[in-house]
Amino acid sequence: MSKNLADLRNNHHDFSLGNMDINLSDSPFDIFNSWFDNAIASGELESNACVVSTVSLDLQPSSRIVYLKELQDEAFIFYTNYASQKGKEIQNNPKASMLFFWPKSERQVRIEGLVSKLPESVSDAYFDSRPLQSKLGAWSSHQSDELHDQKELVERMAFYENKFGENVPRPPHWGGYALAPTLIEFWQGKSSRLHDRIVFELLEGNWKIYRKNP
Repeated sequence: MSKNLADLRNNHHDFSLGNMDINLSDSPFDIFNSWFDNAIASGELESNACVVSTVSLDLQPSSRIVYLKELQDEAFIFYTNYASQKGKEIQNNPKASMLFFWPKSERQVRIEGLVSKLPESVSDAYFDSRPLQSKLGAWSSHQSDELHDQKELVERMAFYENKFGENVPRPPHWGGYALAPTLIEFWQGKSSRLHDRIVFELLEGNWKIYRKNP
């Protein structure tokens, strides 16, 4: 490496939840929407990109970037291949986490909860809105399986393009998930590493709100 990693530091600006005009009496979903809008206004790169982590049957965690597509009925919505690694792991263990990081705002939102499939009609509607090449890609990619040659993928893409033309139906192995949170933590960077951490934890149907040490 060209630089000593121990020398890489960030002296966080002295932001705080109060300075950002956030009311902790609001629901965590209202606060998330406010922070998300701020991330977009601040020019964050791909504000809706987040890390989704799942756990295998042998308790091995795995993480990957996905795109948040909607906040619907107090659940965080994303779409993927049900036969992918994350899809298989969600089927066996619906507990998952989601992490947003917005460096320009010096903010993170960490979410834990239970994942379930969206109704087919909802997945159909979203799939219909996707670009043609993305639709064909959903058919062509055997997501997470070993790929012996890139040529295989190109040939499958050509096969489905010839088969469907511009009227591409949603594959039965592709669709949406909803992560219903049981915990949402808002992290705001501050100077001297004295960061703000505000947690909303769902206990017996009500949100318990508390701070954590940074």
